[in-house]
Amino acid sequence: MRIGIVGCGLIGNKRSNAIKGNHDIVALCDTDIKKAERLKAQRELNDKLNYGKVHDIFVTTDYKELCEYDLDIVIVSTLNAKLSEITLYAVSHDKHVIVEKPAGIHSDEITPILEAIKKNNVKVKVGFNHRYHPALLKAREIFDSGVCGPIMFIRGRYGHGGRVGYDREWRADVSLSGGGETIDQGVHLIDLARWFMGDFDKVEGFAATYFWDMPVDDNGFISLRKSDGRAAWLQVSCTEWKNMFSFEIYCKDAKLAVEGLGGSYGVETLKVYQMLPEMGPPDTTIYEYPRGDASWEKEFDEFVDDIVNDRPVHMGDIEDAYKTLKIVEQIYANSNLQEKR
Repeated sequence: MRIGIVGCGLIGNKRSNAIKGNHDIVALCDTDIKKAERLKAQRELNDKLNYGKVHDIFVTTDYKELCEYDLDIVIVSTLNAKLSEITLYAVSHDKHVIVEKPAGIHSDEITPILEAIKKNNVKVKVGFNHRYHPALLKAREIFDSGVCGPIMFIRGRYGHGGRVGYDREWRADVSLSGGGETIDQGVHLIDLARWFMGDFDKVEGFAATYFWDMPVDDNGFISLRKSDGRAAWLQVSCTEWKNMFSFEIYCKDAKLAVEGLGGSYGVETLKVYQMLPEMGPPDTTIYEYPRGDASWEKEFDEFVDDIVNDRPVHMGDIEDAYKTLKIVEQIYANSNLQEKR
């Protein structure tokens, strides 16, 4: 695959590092040309040392110029406010796209992308990379085997503590981010809940700002219910002074508990609590994944397989982003934060 990256900051660099093997990054774009030049130098050196490739990566500050290039895939890793605009342009120019979550700041931005995908017969994958974390993949494998029985409810928590000046960064500017913690980390939990339980019929909850001096939320409380009463209860926070991730799936015959994401979130772990016929203390199996985060690489490789085999996007497509943003919008509407967006 010939790949271009729009947005060469932290996430653009992660995306670059996840692309290995015979694939070539041939074009880079950032409004700050120095970021693009730095990533160009890093990538060219990496390709020379690891693959013996000597090539000159094209750099630009104009994403439209990049999309005119001979590319198979465009990776869009900009601030939230530009994600949908660039994705739509790339799709309209017959490029497959990986776009970072949440893929836009409002569901209305996703509709023309859905239409353009059908018209141009291309694929768009959204960066819901948490689905590719090993503990969550293992949890899904075990759940799909049937040993857990049907899901009763899900409980998810995700949070970090920010940093000095966090309330002055781009995430605190609603025109750039579309909202606060609910649209930032919240979309990951919503997506995971939908991955395991499907669509929900009722959305309740609210977003609030308790600590940070910013016009967007620093905490989100989300209740999602299906018509049969089964539910997902989710909470996200950037007043979680010790970074944490917890996603618990309560089934009739077992519980699956994922904790940690590596790094400051702690060792990624899956605990399987299998109920016994006599009940009492369950049989417990613990899986630990201490070797770092390979989710970005797995996500990219599967997208390539989707393209090569001309199959629908396997996990995390643009419709998933649309439905997730619909839930975020309802939470913000419940919280009288809609007018700020």
